[in-house]
Order: sequence, then structure tokens, then C-alpha cells
Amino acid sequence: MPNFVHTRILHLPRKYKRIIMMLADGLMIPFALWSAFALYLSSVTYDSSQYLWLFIAAPLISVPILGRLGLYRAVVRYMGPQAAFAVLKGVTLVTVVMMISVLMLKITAIPRSIFVIFWLIAVLYVGGSRFLVRAYFHWLIKSYTERQLVAIYGAGSAGMQLASALSSGSDYLPVAYIDDNPVTRGSVINGIQVYAPDNLEQVLKNLKIKQVLLAMPSISRVQRQAIIDRLESLPVYVRTVPSMPDLVAGKVRLDEIQDVDIEDLLGRDAVPANQMLLAKAVSGKTVMVTGAAGSIGSELCRQILSAEPKRLLLFEISEYGLYSIEKELRSLAREQSCEVEIISMLGSIQNGVLSEKIMAQFKVDVVFHTAAYKHVPLVEHNIIEGVRNNVFGTLAFAQAAAKAKVKSFVLISTDKAVRPTNVMGATKRLSELILQGLSQQQENTCFSMVRFGNVLGSSGSVVPLFRKQINHGGPVTVTHPEVSRYFMTIPEAAQLVIESTSIAQGGDVFVLDMGEHVNIVDLARKMVHLMGLEVRDEEHPHGDIEIQFTGLRPGEKLREELLIGENLAGTEHSKILRTEEATMTWQDVQHIVAALDQACDEFDYEKIRNVLLNSVIGFKPQHAFVDSIYVKSAQIIEKESAAKAKVTKLYPNTK
Repeated sequence: MPNFVHTRILHLPRKYKRIIMMLADGLMIPFALWSAFALYLSSVTYDSSQYLWLFIAAPLISVPILGRLGLYRAVVRYMGPQAAFAVLKGVTLVTVVMMISVLMLKITAIPRSIFVIFWLIAVLYVGGSRFLVRAYFHWLIKSYTERQLVAIYGAGSAGMQLASALSSGSDYLPVAYIDDNPVTRGSVINGIQVYAPDNLEQVLKNLKIKQVLLAMPSISRVQRQAIIDRLESLPVYVRTVPSMPDLVAGKVRLDEIQDVDIEDLLGRDAVPANQMLLAKAVSGKTVMVTGAAGSIGSELCRQILSAEPKRLLLFEISEYGLYSIEKELRSLAREQSCEVEIISMLGSIQNGVLSEKIMAQFKVDVVFHTAAYKHVPLVEHNIIEGVRNNVFGTLAFAQAAAKAKVKSFVLISTDKAVRPTNVMGATKRLSELILQGLSQQQENTCFSMVRFGNVLGSSGSVVPLFRKQINHGGPVTVTHPEVSRYFMTIPEAAQLVIESTSIAQGGDVFVLDMGEHVNIVDLARKMVHLMGLEVRDEEHPHGDIEIQFTGLRPGEKLREELLIGENLAGTEHSKILRTEEATMTWQDVQHIVAALDQACDEFDYEKIRNVLLNSVIGFKPQHAFVDSIYVKSAQIIEKESAAKAKVTKLYPNTK
């Protein structure tokens, strides 16, 4: 029964709550006046009949004044310091009006000091009653609602705004601030106490907090990583508010809580864009992006658009992908007031005639070639199509660019091209050799390539996969306990690719500085912990999420590399390095391509592998063929051989 009463009070309609507040003030003001006389006369049994008219007039004067000042529109449970000021102003105005009324009526029986005492008591009664009700409502919310209790890490302006926004919602209830600043520790901000990080574990336990929200959008990645490392060992779900650039750009609201960014786990601050290099690369030019709907291609398009080229050509084989990225870019152009001509072209990079026609007709200045099959296991199961697209597609498109006299051509390469153990990596390295060979025998086009590792959030990326697996209760699948990878955000990678165009001289192989390797199983464990869960293993048999090791897939390495040799030199950009590596003459490239073309036409997988082995330095395939057609053909041959052997055994004299 008490629960029912409390719940009904909590959910009373606003108009009834306003009436209650007005009635309360209608009683509080006369009571404050009575208390003032009692204090002045030092008696609670004084004769008040001669002042009766003033007791009646007081609420009639005060309620309209307080209502005019907005005190009955304020939501009591969210009242802060500004409400206290409003009460002070309202009571002062009521006191002045009452004093003027007494003076105008020339009533001398009322001492003037009564109004000073009344003012002090009325402030206490009117303001105090509201803060008592506020405390009562907060107790009701904690006791009789199902909102999740959260702590906010950061008691600055962002933390306070977040607390205010969450308090007005129905999902979260902030009950504690955590802050590194010793000045704020122990203080109470809008009814929420600030605690030191050293006491965090005890605070979480005492207040039964299950989530910690990071509200420090302006601090560096390194600082955020230090805080996340501190929180990782605690049994709480760690989430964060959007970054300051996104807030300033208006892309998100402060109260849009999200999971901790993988960038925060890595602790790397993205290098600010070099606007001079970006402008030099694409501003005022006709730019073409192949694979425009892909993870890298689409981000290149967004950043190129922001740099205001003259024209942006989107080249894509996927009809729906092209439709989606065109729609997004047109919307983005309207938002940014960019007068850029956006042209969508359906087609394959293997169609050299179409490619040359497009580049010549639209007078393309710069090409960013991202179109490729990049998923290692899929290419291993589809070797011939992988070679056709990655090698012959790049060859056809690069030759078309040279014929159309495109000024700059940038190939998006991969760390898997370095001492590859898979066909995808070998095809990308051969693509690099093709561009270097073309660069030697013509002067129209400046060919260059940019090599980097995994980008966060790209299709097939491990991070969204882990998050999905954790949300579904596990298991989290990791290929090997020692597997590690380089990581970089898509926007940072795209930005550096564009900037590399400005410093390319022809035949350059650029390598992006991607920081340190990240151990994938450590990343998985950290993600599990930050979602408030425990890894289930031998030490914690009753944990929440199991990590399963599935074994390296065909063609996968334990550790990726970015350099073939040791010759590495800096450039004008601190994050873009130039590597000097062995190249081939154009004649050698032509012989290799011809042999590879013939092998693909004949579905000769052994020959394809031999050509790649002889042309790509360090190519060491680590498994037998798993190509679907090859495996099926082998099964058919084996079946036919077994049937023939059986017939021969039964009828040895049969020819």
C-alpha cells in the first residue's frame, strides 16, 4: 500500500502538482508572517486579531507574484541554484509590496522591523519547502522507479549537463560524480556528491551502481585510456558521451550515451588534418574514387567533399552501394553548402575502355583506387576472381588513367602485401609492382600507393563483431592467443591517404604510422570488462563471457608487417613515411601478367601460385588450396579415379 501511494505521488499530473505548490505557499507566507510577529514579540500567544487583514492579504499578494516569476512552472525535482535565486527574488518582492501597502495605508501599529524578520523566515519556509520536496522526490525516484543508477566520471560542465539531461529522462539516474580534481571532491553539485577515483570501488558497491558514464569529451585519448584502464577491473559497464568535435558539429547530443570507442582503448590521438596538403591534393580538382561505397572509399568521398573539389566521380560496381553513398554525399553537400558536382558511375575497374572514357570525358585530375577484394578467407576460396579483380582490375584501370592523362593515381594497399601468406596480400603486392612499372615507362600520371593496416569500423572489422558477440552472451571468437594487428580509424586513414597525394613523386610506396601492434585477445578481454562482465576461464569458471580460439583461417598471419625492407624515410607529414623497396621493369611486369592471365583462363591454380611465388618477394602460402572450384574439381577427379580403380579391379582385362 505505501508503495502504491508513493508511486501515485510521483506520477501526479503537473497541474495538480502546481496547485499543491500554490496551496503550500498560501499557507507558508501567513505562517512566516505569524512567526515574524512571534519572534518580535517573544511570544507565541500574542493577540493577532488586529493584524488579521495582513494575514489574509499576504497570500493574495504573494501567490500571484511568485507565479509571475515562474516558481510554479519550475520542476521541483530538478531545481538548482537558479531556483534559490528565484525564491529570493520572489520573497523580496512580496516583502516590498507588503511594506509599501502598510506605508500607503499609514498603519503605524506594525513595526518596520517585522518585515525584515518576515523576509528571512519566508525565504527559509518557501525555499526550504521546495528543497525538502526535491529531496523527497529524489528518494521516491531511487526507491520506486526502475531507472539504472549511474555514476558520471567528470564533474565539469559536460558532466553537469549530462546529469541534468539524464535526470529528466526515464532510463538513467545519476547518483554520484567521480572527478580527478581535488578541489571538487566532497562537494555536492545539484544534489549529487562528488567522489575521488580512489574510493570508486567502495562508492560503486555502496550505491549499487552498475554503469559509469565518461563525461569528459575534451580530454585527450591518452588521458581517456588511463581512466578506462582504471575502470576496467571494476564490475561496471563503462560507457561514454560523444566526442567534443561531434558535439560542436551538432552531429549528436550530449545525452546520447554510447559504448566506449575502440579509439579510446588504443589511446591514440588522431593527427589533425594538414589543411594545406588536403587543399593541394583535391581542392578545385576533378576527383574520382573507385570502390566509392566501401569502408575506405566512402570515407575518402566524405573528406574529399569537405575539401571542395570541382567535381567528384563515384565509381562503383554495386548499384545499391552507389545509390546509398550518392544520397549521403548530396545530403552532406547541402549541409556544408558545398557546390560540388557529384556524378555516380556504375562499372567494373576491369573494364578499361569504360574507365578511360569516363576519365577522359570528365578530365579527371586525381584517382583514389580503393576497389578491391580484401577479405582474406573469401579470396582464398575464390582465387581466380580475386586475381582478376585485384591484379587485372588495377592494371586495366591504371593504364586507362595513363591514357586519359590523369595527373595523380593513388592505390590503397595493405599491410598484408608485405611478405604475404595469402593470395589477397600477394595480389595487392603485385598491384604495387604494376604501378611502379607503369610509373617508369610513362610521364603522364604520378602513380603512388599507400599501405596501412586494419581500420576500425570497416566491413569485417573485429571490433563490431566482438561487441555483437558480447551483447549476445558470447562466446567471443579469437583466431589465436598471440594474434595481433595494427589499427587506425577510418577518418584518419582516409585523411592521410588524401594528404599523401600532395607529396608523391611517382612510384612512391607510402606507409602510414599506425602506432603499436594490438594483441587481439587483450582487446577482447578489455571489451568484455568494460561492458560490466567477467571473462569465463579457468580462474573464473563462473564468469559471463567465454573467449574461444578458433585457429588461424587460411592465409592469416599471427602478426602483420608494413615494411618489406629497412629503407624508411620521413616526409613532410609526421605520420606518412616513404619506403624504398625492390621494383620490376615494365617488361618483367608484362611477362608476369601475361602468364597469370593464361593461368586464370585455364583455371590452372598451381600455375597461378607459381607465378605469384616467382614475382612477389616473401610470398609463402601456408596451406593447400581451399578454392571452392579447385576443391570441388579435386573431389570429382578423386571420385572418378576411385570408380575407375573399382572397375579395373572387378574387370582387370577391360580396356
